[in-house]
Amino acid sequence: MPTTLQGKRIAFLVAPEGVEQVELTEPWKAIEQAGGTPELVSTEVGKIQAFNHLEKADTFEADKAADRVTASEYDGLVLPGGVANPDFLRGHASAVQFTRSFFDSGRPVAAICHAPWTMIDADVVRGRMITSWPSLRTDLVNAGANWVDEEVVVCSRGPNTLVSSRKPDDLPAFCNTVVVTFAAGR
Repeated sequence: MPTTLQGKRIAFLVAPEGVEQVELTEPWKAIEQAGGTPELVSTEVGKIQAFNHLEKADTFEADKAADRVTASEYDGLVLPGGVANPDFLRGHASAVQFTRSFFDSGRPVAAICHAPWTMIDADVVRGRMITSWPSLRTDLVNAGANWVDEEVVVCSRGPNTLVSSRKPDDLPAFCNTVVVTFAAGR
């Protein structure tokens, strides 16, 4: 029987500018194809500018602001990467609190590439096994995480599960693992 996310709402938290487009669109498609409903959340409602590395790519519409929604409205959270995206988010209390609330409420979270920077500021990586873009290794270790260099890492600790991957090349494994993990719930 195929994995289904029918009836599940998944938040994608992104900054107004700087998200790596493929790290947003590929998991988004995977959630939709599994029957889930992805929703774009940002620090403010309106257009967000995605990037293909350092080049501007498409724009997307964020219908929800992080300070106007709660984790209880969603069944999971995806944190796409891009260098600027999590760096911007970690400086906004509403985005950091929204991220932390998924861990506090036991909902699954998925992060790819540079996205764990936001989780460091949410103080949710301590004691967790995690992977990321290699340059985040020191930051994650200093925040108490057990960093590993693997395509996809699943860490179930406490009431929730964290899925992490390193880079766009890992997206097929990341997307599959995200769907399976989110289907299982908390």
